[in-house]
Amino acid sequence: MDLNIRIAVANDCPRILELINELALYEKAPQEVTVNLNHFVDAGFGENPVWKAFVAVVDKKIVGFALFYTRYSTWKGCRLYLEDFIVTEDMRGKGIGKVLFEKVIEEAKSDKYTGMVWQVLDWNEPAINFYNKYAAHLESGWLNAALSQEQVKAF
Repeated sequence: MDLNIRIAVANDCPRILELINELALYEKAPQEVTVNLNHFVDAGFGENPVWKAFVAVVDKKIVGFALFYTRYSTWKGCRLYLEDFIVTEDMRGKGIGKVLFEKVIEEAKSDKYTGMVWQVLDWNEPAINFYNKYAAHLESGWLNAALSQEQVKAF
């Protein structure tokens, strides 16, 4: 297996969006993916990019990615926020996720973030077991809150 982890480029966005949809399907929320390709590309590679990603490439095909950005905590300062992290189902168990996740940790370290944070669904045992290998602190007691675009517009 010829594995290459590299920073994502704009031309990777269609494939990354395919994997985002694969992740949403796995998380039982495919209808929640509403971003379109143009917005996605602009948000990552436009005039004011807000995200970066690493892609895992095997035999010239992207089989995984980790998308992240800076989150500011009034308590902790700048933290790397890992928004999405996936390796395609057929490529899991080959160590790709480990290499990809550790690349993100290296990014947090080299950019001197005060830590790294992400979310994991409480029923996603494989992911929880993966993060436990890193002795990650899994918090309880916090609920996610959000307003949709429609709710913001209606305000």
